[in-house]
Amino acid sequence: DILQKTIHHPLCMKYPPSVKYRRCFISELIKKHESIATEPLDELYDVLAEILNKEESTNCYKSYLLPTGDSVTLSETVAIISQGTTGLVTWDAALYLVEWAIENSAIFSNRTILELGSGIGLTGIAICKTCNPKAYVFSDYHHCVLEQLRENIHLNGFVLETEVMDLQGPKITVAELDWHCVTKEQLSELQVDVVIAADVVYDPQITLSLIGVLQQLSTSETTGNPPEIYIAFTVRNPDTYHLFQTELGKVGIGWQVVPTHTKNLFLYDLQSDIILLKLLA
Repeated sequence: DILQKTIHHPLCMKYPPSVKYRRCFISELIKKHESIATEPLDELYDVLAEILNKEESTNCYKSYLLPTGDSVTLSETVAIISQGTTGLVTWDAALYLVEWAIENSAIFSNRTILELGSGIGLTGIAICKTCNPKAYVFSDYHHCVLEQLRENIHLNGFVLETEVMDLQGPKITVAELDWHCVTKEQLSELQVDVVIAADVVYDPQITLSLIGVLQQLSTSETTGNPPEIYIAFTVRNPDTYHLFQTELGKVGIGWQVVPTHTKNLFLYDLQSDIILLKLLA
């Protein structure tokens, strides 16, 4: 039964997790079984032997089960840093932001969303599947990240607005957005109601560019009011967090900590210091 719900689950068979992850999982399962049972189970050892014969790839799949019964499957790299970017893996704050969004879907329903630093797409794909947005703009800058992002959007059954005339569901676009040189006019053209980002506060230089974008967005009123802005991040270095707060203050943007949601849906380090801020223009 455990094998059918894990290693042999239809999602895992079609989109296999990394060889290392499967090897560690089945080894742990064998250890637990040996500690309570007298008879070894051949099925477990057969699965382990099969996995040990596989070569590790630089890419793997990760699948996340949503409370709706749907799922999000992502192709991502095994390495944390790959091709000069950290954007080819999913980070904890993205999982946290998805959990919060699912509990607060009214914020996203029938509205246009811009995500800054979308990475490989977990947050946006999950919101598109669970929160009924009118339109969703994924954005990033690194060409490899944008390529992987488009692949994952297609992998989850969505098509981009540019690829089809009669679109069912949210209008989805992928934008190449360079925080260093994007203009207020370019951002205003997107006509967004809500802006979100996950794990984009980690480097002082990038933080200053991010503040510039947030300042432009917070004074944009193409829909009558400035967009609501939510930023989720893991506090790895308190100095970087304080720099972010200080620089927000310098450009006249206030902030408040959003209360933690109630349900934990995904597997990540619950001891991590993850914060979600709502910015106040």
